Amino acid sequence: MWGDSFQQAIIAGFCMNSKTQSLSSIEKNAAFDDKHLPSAYSAPPSEEEAREFPHRYDARAVLEALRTDKSKGLTTQEARERLKHYGNNELSSGDSVSPVKILINQIANAMTLVLLIAMIVSLAITSWIEGGVIGGVVGINVFVGFIQEYSAEKTMSSLRSLASPTATVIRDHNSMTIPAPEVVPGDIVELATGDTIPADGRVIECMNLETDEALLTGESIPVAKNAQDTFQPTGPENDEVGIGDRLNMVYASSSVSKGRAIVLVTSTGMRTEIGKIADALQGASKNRKIREVKRNAYGKKRPHHYIEAGALTIMDHVLAFLGLNVGTPLQIMLSKLAVLLFVIAVIFAIIVFASNNWHDNEVIIYAVATGVSMIPASLTAVLTITMSMGSRAMVRRNVIVRKLESLEAVGSITDICSDKTGTLTQGKMVVRKIWLPSVGDLDVSETNEPFNPHKGEVTLRPNDEKSDCVTVASEGRPQEDLSGKLQPLHDMLLVTSICNLAKVFYDEDADAWTAHGDPTESALQTLAFRFDMPKTKIGKSEDNVNGEWVQIGEYPFDSSLKRMAVTYTYQPTGEHRALMKGAVEYVLAACRYVQTKPEDHGKEEMNENVKDMIISQMNAIAKLGLRVLALAHRPLSDKEASQGESLERESVESNMVFLGLVGLYDPPRPESRDAVHTCHTAGIEVHMLTGDHAGTAKAIAEQVGILSPNVDEKTSSLVMTAAEFDRKSDEEIDQLPELPLVIARCAPQTKVRMIEALHRRKRFCAMTGDGVNDSPSLKLSDVGIAMGMAGSDVAKDASDIVLTDDNFASIGHAMEEGRRMFSNIRKFVLHLLAQNVGQACVLLIGLAFKDDTGLSVFPLSPVEILYIIMVTSGFPAMGLGMEAAAVDVMKQKPNRSRFGVFNLEVLCDLLVYGLIMAALCLATFSLILYRWGSGDLGLNCNDSYNDSCLEVFRARGATFVVMTWFSLFLAWEVTHMRRSFFAMGTDAHWYNQWFVDTWRNKFLFACVILGFISVFPIIYIPGLNHIVFLHKDPEGWEWGIIFVCTAIFFLGVESWKYIKRIYFRRAERIETRSANKHKGDDVV
Repeated sequence: MWGDSFQQAIIAGFCMNSKTQSLSSIEKNAAFDDKHLPSAYSAPPSEEEAREFPHRYDARAVLEALRTDKSKGLTTQEARERLKHYGNNELSSGDSVSPVKILINQIANAMTLVLLIAMIVSLAITSWIEGGVIGGVVGINVFVGFIQEYSAEKTMSSLRSLASPTATVIRDHNSMTIPAPEVVPGDIVELATGDTIPADGRVIECMNLETDEALLTGESIPVAKNAQDTFQPTGPENDEVGIGDRLNMVYASSSVSKGRAIVLVTSTGMRTEIGKIADALQGASKNRKIREVKRNAYGKKRPHHYIEAGALTIMDHVLAFLGLNVGTPLQIMLSKLAVLLFVIAVIFAIIVFASNNWHDNEVIIYAVATGVSMIPASLTAVLTITMSMGSRAMVRRNVIVRKLESLEAVGSITDICSDKTGTLTQGKMVVRKIWLPSVGDLDVSETNEPFNPHKGEVTLRPNDEKSDCVTVASEGRPQEDLSGKLQPLHDMLLVTSICNLAKVFYDEDADAWTAHGDPTESALQTLAFRFDMPKTKIGKSEDNVNGEWVQIGEYPFDSSLKRMAVTYTYQPTGEHRALMKGAVEYVLAACRYVQTKPEDHGKEEMNENVKDMIISQMNAIAKLGLRVLALAHRPLSDKEASQGESLERESVESNMVFLGLVGLYDPPRPESRDAVHTCHTAGIEVHMLTGDHAGTAKAIAEQVGILSPNVDEKTSSLVMTAAEFDRKSDEEIDQLPELPLVIARCAPQTKVRMIEALHRRKRFCAMTGDGVNDSPSLKLSDVGIAMGMAGSDVAKDASDIVLTDDNFASIGHAMEEGRRMFSNIRKFVLHLLAQNVGQACVLLIGLAFKDDTGLSVFPLSPVEILYIIMVTSGFPAMGLGMEAAAVDVMKQKPNRSRFGVFNLEVLCDLLVYGLIMAALCLATFSLILYRWGSGDLGLNCNDSYNDSCLEVFRARGATFVVMTWFSLFLAWEVTHMRRSFFAMGTDAHWYNQWFVDTWRNKFLFACVILGFISVFPIIYIPGLNHIVFLHKDPEGWEWGIIFVCTAIFFLGVESWKYIKRIYFRRAERIETRSANKHKGDDVV
C-alpha cells in the first residue's frame, strides 16, 4: 500500500532538539567531496541551471555557479548590484483592487442595464413614481454586490504577509540581519529553529534540520533535510523530482522546525515556489484577458491571426461586460435571459409605439411598462437577499460563505478535489499498530481526539492463535498486568515515553487534550499515556522530582543515522538502560539481539532469518499506509553510566535488543467515510490530491471510501503520482476513461491541471484545501473550499466558502444547503417569470383596447405593474427562498443541465402558468367592460380619472386584484413542482394537509396572506386608488367575477400538475422496463 513508505520514513525520520551548536561546529563537521557529485550532472552547471535546478547539483557546484563563497558570502557591492538585477525579494501584487472597477462590474450586467434604461426613460418623461421605484431596485442590487466583491479581493495581500520580515545573511565575512526583501540569489543565509525561510535555497550544511512545509506541499510532518543529497531527473521522460522530495532544498515561507543550517539562496521573489503560486493565482484571477495569437502550419503568425485574436478579445470583454461568460452557471444563464428579455422588451415597446402612432408620453410610459413587465425586476434583489439568508444558515452548520453566488454553485458540484492532510484526515499523527515479536500485535482504536489518552482502547492479539484478543489499555490506564508475559510491552512503552521530548497534557483553558513537540513523538507520548506511563510521571525533572527514571545523556536524531538514543538510570534499583528509536533499517543495524521471550527479557541473536521476519512485518504495516519506526534498548553497565554524557554515541548505540515496530499515521476523521459516501450517493465524485506519498494516500483513500479496495496503483489510472499525471499531455489526460481519484506528491500546477481537466469534461468542481499550495486551484475551481482552523490566510482568501471546523463532513452540509438553494431559486425564478409572461401578454393583447382617439387603454397601469413585480411577487419569492430542503435532496443527482434552473419542465410551467394568468386577467377586464358594462373606454383614461373612465377604472381595479392574487397563490403552488397544493406532504389529514404544508414556511404564509389583504386598501383608499394606481374599486357583483377567476386559476394549475404527474409516472415506468430489459440481455 505504501511502496516507498520505508524509504520516506528513513528520510523524514524524526529528531529531537539537539544541544545548541554553533555554525562553526557545523562547518567543521561538513565535508564536500567529489563522490557526492551526481554522475549525470558532474559537469559544472551554468548560473541559470544552478538557479533553476539547484537540487540536481552538489552544493559546491551551485556555490561556484552563483559565484559565492560560503564563508565570506557576497560583498555589499555585489549584493547591491544583484538586488538591482533581480529586484526585491517580494511577491508582486498584480492588479490593485479598484472600487470604481468593482462598481462598474456591478452595473455592467444585462439585467441592471435594462432597469437603468427603464429608469432613465421614466424620469425623462417626468414619471417620478415609476422611475424612483426602478432606481431603488437598481441601487439595492448595486450596493449589495459592491460590498460583497470589494471585501473578497485580498488574496495577494495575504500572500505577501507570509514573507519573513528579516533574514540573517553572511556578507563581507560577517553575519548580519537584513530585511527579507533585500535577500538576493547568491546570499548565504543562516537558519535556526523557529526561523521563517526568506527565499528558496540550496542547503549547504545542516545539523538535524527539519522544515515544516505543510502549507506548501501538504506534507503532514516536518521534512528532514540533507545537504549531501542530489536529485536527478528520473524516468524515460526525465521527470523532475517533486518539491516535497527535494531534501536538499528549503523554500520561502516555510519554517524551521528543528536544527540549524547554512543555505545558499537560489531564487527570490516571484521565482520562488510560493512566487510561482502567486503568479498562478494572479493568472487564474485574470482569466486570460488577451486571446493568444494563433499560428499557421509553419508556425508563423499572419496578419489575419492578429485580427482574429483582437476580435475575439474584444468579444470576450463585451461578453464579460454583460456577464455572459463569467460567473456561476445561474449567473450566466440569468444574464443571457436578461439579454433575451431586453430584446423582447424592445420589440414589445416598438409594438406599443407602432400601434399608437409613435407619440404621446402616455404611450412612452406604457411602452416602458410593457418592457419592464418582461424583466423580473425583483429577481436580483430577491436572489441576493435569499443567498444572504442562506449564508447565515450555513454559519450554523460550520460553513462561512465569502461569496454569495457560491451557494448556488455548491448545489451544482459534480466533483470534489480534496486535500488529504487536515481535511479528510485529522492532521495529527497517532499510533495505529504495534508489533512485538515476543508478544503479538496490538491495535489502537480510532478516535476523533488523537491526543486524548482516555478515548479509545488498545487491543492485543497474542502470537498464540488459540488465545482471544484482550484489551490491555483503556481510559488512560492499563487493563492488564504489564509484568510477566507483557514485560516486553512495558519495555516498549518505556522507550516511547522517556526517549521522547514531546509533551502531552490537558489544556484546561481549551478544555481539550493537546501536545507540544514533534508530531511523531507526540503520538508516541500519547501511547505511553494510554498505559499511564507518560514521561511527566515516570521521568525525573524539575516539575516531577518523584520520577524514578533519571536521564544520564541524550543522543539526538542525526540525519545520517536516522535514529536517536537516550541513557537513563532507574533509581529504585540502580539499573541503567540505553533506549533507542528510529527508522527500521538503521535501528536494526545497531541491534545484536531480538527480544523473543516475554519473561526475564528473553532474547536471542539477531540473524538473517529474524531480520527477514522483521522486514516482512514492516512491509505489512507499511502497506496499511502507516509510517514504521523501530524501538530497541539494552542494559547499560555501571562503568558506561559513570561516563555520563561523555559516553561515545557509537558505544551507546551498539549491541541493542530489538523490541518491536510501531506504525503511525495521520488518521482519517471518523466522519470522513460517511461524508464521502454521502457525496457518492449524491452523484458526486471525490478526488484526493495530496502532497503525501502514494502508498499513504491510497490507504487513506480506501479507508474513507474514495477508492475501492485492491486497486492496483501500478496498472490503474485511478491512482497516480504527480509526475505521472504531469507527464501526460492534455490530450492524453482527456483520453483516460476516468480521471484519477488519487494523485500523490502533488505540486500546485498538478492541482490546477486537474481542475482544468475536469472543466474540459464539462464537470463542475470544488477544491478543498488549507495550504498555500492549494490557493491557485481554489481560485480556479468553480467552488473553492478552505479550512478555517488550520488553513492559511491565502487559502481562505482564495476560496469561496470556509469550513470553520476543518471537517470534510461539513462539505456535505454545504452541498445540502447549496442544493436547497438551487431548488428554491428554481422555484422563485419560475414564480417571477410566469408572472412576467402573464403581465406581458396582458399588456400586449391589451393594445387592442382602443378609445375613440385611437390610443390603447391599459388593462393594467404602470404603477400596478411595478407594485405586483416588487411587492406581491418580490416578497413571496423571498419566502420561496426559505423553503426547507426536500427529504431526498442528497439522493438526487447533480444538476448538469447547461440551461441551469431552466430545464424543459420549468419552461413549460412558466408558459402555461403565465398564459392562464393572462387569459383570466383579460377575461376579467373584458367581462366587466363589455359583458356587463357599456364598453365605453372613455377619454385619456391612461393619464388621470374623469367621469368617462369609471368603467375602465373599475375593470382595471378588478384586473389588478386577480393578477395580484394569481401571483400570490402561484407562490404556494410552486413550492412543489408536481404535487398538488392540497397534498404536498403526507403528515396530516386530507382536509388540513394544505394548511400544515403552507404553515411550515411562516414567512411565505405571511407574505401571501398580507399580500391578499393589501389589495383592499389599495382599491378602496380614495386618492391612492384613482390618482396613484389609476383604478377604482369594483362593484359588488364584479367581486364575483374576481373570485370565480381565482378559482379557475387554481383549477387550471392543479390540472396542469395532474397532467405532469401522469406523464412522468409513465416515463418512469418505461425507463424502468427498459433498464430491466437491458439488464436481462446482459445476463443472457
